[in-house]
Amino acid sequence: MSHALHRNLLSDPLRAVKGEGPYIIDANGKRYLDASGGAAVSCLGHSHPAVIEAIQKQLEQLPYAHTSFFTTEALEELADTLVGGAPGMGKALLLSGGSETVEAALKLSRQYFVDAGEPDRHLFIARRQSYHGNTLGALAVGGNEWRREAFRPLLVNGHHIAPCFEYRERLESESQQEYCERVTLELEEKIIELGPGNVAGFIAETVVGATAGAVAALPGYFRRIREICDRYGIHLILDEVMCGTGRTGSMMAYQQEHIVPDLVTMAKGLAAGYQPIGALLCRAEITDTIRNNSGFFQHGHTFMGHATAVAAALATQKAIRAENLLENIAERGRQIQTALKSVLGKHPNVGDIRGRGLFIAVEFVADRSSKEPFDPAAKIHSKIQKAAMEKGFLCYGMGGTIDGFRGNHILLAPPYNFTEAQQQELLEKFCDAVIESL
Repeated sequence: MSHALHRNLLSDPLRAVKGEGPYIIDANGKRYLDASGGAAVSCLGHSHPAVIEAIQKQLEQLPYAHTSFFTTEALEELADTLVGGAPGMGKALLLSGGSETVEAALKLSRQYFVDAGEPDRHLFIARRQSYHGNTLGALAVGGNEWRREAFRPLLVNGHHIAPCFEYRERLESESQQEYCERVTLELEEKIIELGPGNVAGFIAETVVGATAGAVAALPGYFRRIREICDRYGIHLILDEVMCGTGRTGSMMAYQQEHIVPDLVTMAKGLAAGYQPIGALLCRAEITDTIRNNSGFFQHGHTFMGHATAVAAALATQKAIRAENLLENIAERGRQIQTALKSVLGKHPNVGDIRGRGLFIAVEFVADRSSKEPFDPAAKIHSKIQKAAMEKGFLCYGMGGTIDGFRGNHILLAPPYNFTEAQQQELLEKFCDAVIESL
C-alpha cells in the first residue's frame, strides 16, 4: 500500500518512470503521447537539453538563496525577460506556482489601495466558470462551483458575473456586439451594487482554461472591460496561469485583446514543468505607489525566486524565443482545429471545437441541435480520457463545463515544439477515442 496521499483515494495512479520529448513512459514500458502537457504545463516536452543543462549548471553554482537576503543573476535576467515580453508591465514577482501568484495579485492590489489612501477598496469581482487556484483566497474569487462547494464556509465572499462564453450563453436573437455589451454591463452593475469605493479589482482568465475549456472572449470584450475598470478606478487582473507564456500564440494572451492589464499572473508553462514556478507581473504605478508610502510589499514565501526554478524558467523562455516556437504554436493550432472540425465537426455528440493556438477544447453534448449536455453521471469526459489512455494518449478531461455540474469537455495543450508526425498521432488517437466512446 502506498503511503502517498494521491488525488484519488479510490484508485492508484500509474507510475511514470521516464520522459522522452512529448512522451511519458510508465513502469510497464508503455508510451503515452502527452497531448495536454499534464495541465498545460510541459510546453517543451519532457527532455529538452537546454533546460536540463541550465538546471544542472544552477545547482552546481547555487541551488537556493533566500530572497530576504539575496537576489541572483538568473532572477534578475528572468524578470527582465518577462517584463520585456509583457507590454505595459513594470515589475515581476517570482513565486512557486499559479495559486501563489493569484494570492499575491489580490494582496498587491489590496496593498496598493491602502497605500494610495483608499483603504475601503477590498472586494474582488470574478466570473462564473472561472478558476484561479486552490488556495483559499484564489478559491474565493474563482467561480468553479464544484471546487468551491466543500470549502465555502472557509471562503471570504466572492462576487461573480457572467463569463463571455458565446457557445453557451449568447442568445440567438443577439449579435456578438449585443452579447458583449450585455455581459460587460454586468461588471458595471456589480461595481455599482457593491459600491465603487469598495471594489479593488476584477479578475478574469484571458482565455478560460480547464473549468470551461479554452473559451476565448469575443472581439472587443476585454477592451470594454478595461474601459469599465478605468472608469471606476479598479484593477484589471488577468489570470494567464494556464493560457499565457505563449500557449495561445503570443507571449502574453492579453496581447491578442489589444489591452494592458494592471496585473497579470503566469505559471504552468513558465518553466515547462522542469521546476515549479509562477510569476506575478504588474504595472510600475502599483509598485511606485507602495515604494513611496509603506516602502515594501507585505508578502513573501520561503521558496519565492528559487534560484534553480528561476534558471529553468529562464532557459524555457530562451528556448521558446530561440526556436521561434510562437510561430509553430499558431500554425499547429490552426491545423489541429481544422482537422478536428473536419473529422468530428458533424458528430452528433460534438457541440463545439474551440481555442487559440495550442490551447484547444472539444465540448460534448447529448444533443447537438439543443446543446443539451449528457447526464453528469455518465462522466463522458472520463470515458473518453480513459479510452485515450488505453491508446497511449493523454488528454485533459473535465466535467461541469456549463455550471460546475453539467457539461463535459476535453482540453488539448500539446508541447510548443510539436512535430507534424506527433500532430498526426494526436489527431488519430484522440478522434478514435472520441468515436469509440460516444
